Amino acid sequence: MKPWAKKFYNSKAWKECRASYIPKVFGLCEHCSRPGYILDHIKELTPENINDPRITLNHNNLQFLCLECHNTKTFAIYSPTMQGLMFDEEGNLVQRGERL
Repeated sequence: MKPWAKKFYNSKAWKECRASYIPKVFGLCEHCSRPGYILDHIKELTPENINDPRITLNHNNLQFLCLECHNTKTFAIYSPTMQGLMFDEEGNLVQRGERL
């Protein structure tokens, strides 16, 4: 957790928002339907918007994700390829799962 977000994530308002959201999706990941793990902000929180309840506490800006889907979404910006693509042993860009 980023230091500037700690107060928000420990707040009563966030805990109540979280508790009211997860049952609406039956505790399942909204991307793959596995058991969810993390209530994620679709529009990422920043030091500039952390005090804006239209961003932080708005159910329309939330999604419940399993750890794998959350990490795929959150860390996709660090991936050298688009989702579904990969490099083969020779360095060629191919569809993930494609046989050589």
